[in-house]
Amino acid sequence: MNTDLSIFHLVLEASFVVQFVMLILIVASVASWTFIFSKRKELSRAIQITEEFEGEFWSGVALADLYRKLAAKDFEPEGIEKIFLAGYKEFSRMRQTGTVEPMVQVESAQRAMRIELSRELDRLDEHLAFLATVGSTSPYVGLFGTVWGIMNSFMSLSTVKQATLAQVAPGIAEALIATAIGLFAAIPAVVAYNRFSTRLDSLTGRYELFVEEFVVLLQRQAHMK
Repeated sequence: MNTDLSIFHLVLEASFVVQFVMLILIVASVASWTFIFSKRKELSRAIQITEEFEGEFWSGVALADLYRKLAAKDFEPEGIEKIFLAGYKEFSRMRQTGTVEPMVQVESAQRAMRIELSRELDRLDEHLAFLATVGSTSPYVGLFGTVWGIMNSFMSLSTVKQATLAQVAPGIAEALIATAIGLFAAIPAVVAYNRFSTRLDSLTGRYELFVEEFVVLLQRQAHMK
């Protein structure tokens, strides 16, 4: 009887179903780690841009000057910058007609900002559902592989007159590896999802607060002749 109980050997000796379960979990883990690194960078970038923009926005710079500066950037504006550009562009367009009531001008700009806000949140929310799925389902997928492996291990004992621990141990050990891989895939995904969700909620609050504050400024400007 082969007594090699190394993880590599146990994986190679596992049944096809257990190996397939392990492969699915490994692929899910690699994909989730890829999304974790990319989403972390994306959210950090969005927070940095928000802090820099808010500092400039509340520095007393004229809204028209800030708009021209952002519109003339060599690279595409991001995050809160796009929300500001959408609102001020719509406000300026409505005001230039000369026939639109001030309140209508502000409401139109607010709608434009809300639309851009929704688009930005959809972009930042991308892949979070995948992390949640990996975190919630991986342990059960691994458990399925474990149950299947243990079941096969005990079924193989039906042809043996006297069962010993040495005969059943390798089969149980290889089956438990599936559960371990499932937990390895699930735990980082759950931690990352909770962390990213918290940061996204905080960023959403800052975006929404900016929209409301910007609307107040537009209301003042709309009534200026």
